[in-house]
Amino acid sequence: MNKMMLKAGIFALSVVSASVMAKVSPEEAARLGNDLTPIGAVTAGNADGSIPAWTGGYSKQADGEIPERPADPFANEKPLYTITAANLEEYKDLLSAGQMAMFKKYPDYKMHVYPTHRTAAYPQEVYDVIAKNAVNAEMVAGGNGLSNFDKHIPFPVPQNGLEVIWNHITRYRGGAVQRLVNQFPVLENGDFVPVLLRESLVFPEYLKTGRESADDNVLFYFLQEVLAPARMTGTVLLVHETIDQVKEARRAWLYNAGQRRVRKAPSVAYDGPGTASDGLRTSDGLDMFNGAPDKYNWELVGKKEMLIPYNNYKLMDTNLSYDDIIGPGHMNQDYVRYEKHRVWEVKGTLKDGERHIYATRHMFIDEDTWTASVIDHYDGRGELWRVAEAYNTQFYYHDTPWMAAEALYDLNSGRYILLGLANEESEYMDFDIEPERSDFSTGALRRMGIR
Repeated sequence: MNKMMLKAGIFALSVVSASVMAKVSPEEAARLGNDLTPIGAVTAGNADGSIPAWTGGYSKQADGEIPERPADPFANEKPLYTITAANLEEYKDLLSAGQMAMFKKYPDYKMHVYPTHRTAAYPQEVYDVIAKNAVNAEMVAGGNGLSNFDKHIPFPVPQNGLEVIWNHITRYRGGAVQRLVNQFPVLENGDFVPVLLRESLVFPEYLKTGRESADDNVLFYFLQEVLAPARMTGTVLLVHETIDQVKEARRAWLYNAGQRRVRKAPSVAYDGPGTASDGLRTSDGLDMFNGAPDKYNWELVGKKEMLIPYNNYKLMDTNLSYDDIIGPGHMNQDYVRYEKHRVWEVKGTLKDGERHIYATRHMFIDEDTWTASVIDHYDGRGELWRVAEAYNTQFYYHDTPWMAAEALYDLNSGRYILLGLANEESEYMDFDIEPERSDFSTGALRRMGIR
């Protein structure tokens, strides 16, 4: 009876109008930093101890210059167990339908499961902002925008599925960061041509002049430059990500090297094709999920324990080549680390009258970082189509949880796309950039394209 009442309560929360679900009481907010972590995860471990308590995460001061690639603090650990097709049934309750499907499609597929480390840690200023948001932030425009919201994670004590999605979209990723990474559209036989990208992600508060009136509806600025292969070099994408994209659509511009001009790019949204993705990723599939949430009804299914990629420092090892990591059908799973963590389970179902190639997105979002860590994508027939995984990693010198990479596997074609590797690059992550607002103007876009 108690389980039935709990399920009924969760369902009721998920269908209540988004406009009335928002800030929580001071009493609820006071749980942050107590039985809840400062960002809203359960502080305590689980009953059998396989998920430990959160004790502040993993943060470290560098001796001298900060390395761009943090060393693996768990390099000497051995897997607790390995899941294969032979013992899959034993662990099915800890896996998504998409993860299960990978074992069925690829007989050699496996998952090495390691001890769980709750490494997520953020700067104190981020915790302070989240505590303020808990009692102030609200959804507007039917849940498609935010008000009384500051920078990151508006709903640390979420009341419905849409609030969980907003926490993923707005989560802290360093404030102002530039990275040099590769995207790999991988053929069924494992062949690939790397697409080298330089990307900048900056929230307005971290610009030199800070947030101004021009940024009123801007969540962040994003700039992406294609550096290789030669046939794509000079293509540059600029995005001003708006907070309420129904009120004001995402502002996006593209510089095309062949045409030598800047043009508006309204297709850089929803299921428009992702940059240089060979049709394997939608625009709203970057960072697992991004952009306006208005096309879906978001049901909060609940919370569960699950095996998700975590502390994936191996994927940043410069002793590995891209050929070592990338193979036919899937990545080399010997370099992927899985741990048991608690996740928020949210199911997005396409609204009546809306169009998107994904009719359903079944999301599993890490409680310690608000990162969508596994997403199962279903087509219009209700068939499982694509499986996404985020390879969570703590950049502990910067108190920033992010990803070492993200992958999206197409179960129908046997192809996949992998984004984020920089093992063979001399540069990687720079969390110390000091950008100007003018760096994210269309004039800057044009200059980048012709240099």
